[in-house]
Amino acid sequence: MRVGEQPGDQEDLQGRPFVGPAGQVLNEALEEAGLDRTRLFLTNAVKHFKFEPRGKRRLHQNPTTGEIDMCRRWLDKERAFVQPDLIVTPRTSALRGVTGKSASITSMRGTVHELEGGTKLIATIHPSILLRLPDRERAAKERDMFVADLAFARKLAA
Repeated sequence: MRVGEQPGDQEDLQGRPFVGPAGQVLNEALEEAGLDRTRLFLTNAVKHFKFEPRGKRRLHQNPTTGEIDMCRRWLDKERAFVQPDLIVTPRTSALRGVTGKSASITSMRGTVHELEGGTKLIATIHPSILLRLPDRERAAKERDMFVADLAFARKLAA
């Protein structure tokens, strides 16, 4: 199970998670890590697209902890239905949606965490970060680490 933060502009318009530019980065990284996207349950911690209109564009706004906590009951229902062995979370918002607690990705990345009921959790970056990093060398390094996180998830789920 992969839990994102919230729908982006394209996800909101199409009604499906991870179909925008970050979704394309995710698809490439999943393929490189040997994961089949069709075998994953993709969802978001927050179920609505929070944005600020700017002309014809809708600019993403981070959800508040209150919005994350309010949407948690739907995420919990999805988890109960899917019963995943492993959850991968990008961003602190998704991490809070899954665990109910605030924590940084850097403090949790690279380690397997066990949730109530035995589900494993690993934290990683959001693929949108890779689209925004101006330093190409750092972006390449982060992308390699992201693919490694996903490959680690594949091994854990096997």
